[in-house]
Amino acid sequence: MAVIQGKRIAYLYRLLSEAKTNDAMAMAFTTENSTSISRDSDTVSTKSGVIRVPKDAETEIKATAIFASENDEIAKKIKAAVNGGDKLEIWEVNLDDPGEDTNEGKFAATYYNGYATSYELTSNSEDHAEVALEFAIEGTGVDGYATVTDDQQAIADLVFKDTTKDTSGE
Repeated sequence: MAVIQGKRIAYLYRLLSEAKTNDAMAMAFTTENSTSISRDSDTVSTKSGVIRVPKDAETEIKATAIFASENDEIAKKIKAAVNGGDKLEIWEVNLDDPGEDTNEGKFAATYYNGYATSYELTSNSEDHAEVALEFAIEGTGVDGYATVTDDQQAIADLVFKDTTKDTSGE
């Protein structure tokens, strides 16, 4: 069993309204992501003693990234989604867990949808500007396999490049 480095867990985002027109986008220079699942419970007193009654699980996703021109398009869309209450799709992808057979070329992922609830841009005189995002997820997410293009991987993580000129666009 191998340890998975944090940079190998990528998050991709897309406005749900753009599902038929745009691919999901990774945020460049992400410094931290987190997915938090929690469940509250009520205490009920019975003649036999106290019992716990669990409530529904709640999922929250957070992301922090260096604010850069590479993030401008997706950051603007997420900021507008906070203001407009637009639903987003989010994929949490493990780039170290490639699919097999019918999922070849894809990676293990959890698909979520929900709302961007917070957009915070911080900029001080000593550090890079940073954007922090929070998302409230509906439901618990669905496990499956997601396609992650080379371009999306390059944004999510530096990808090795050779010393020869790049002819991939030819």
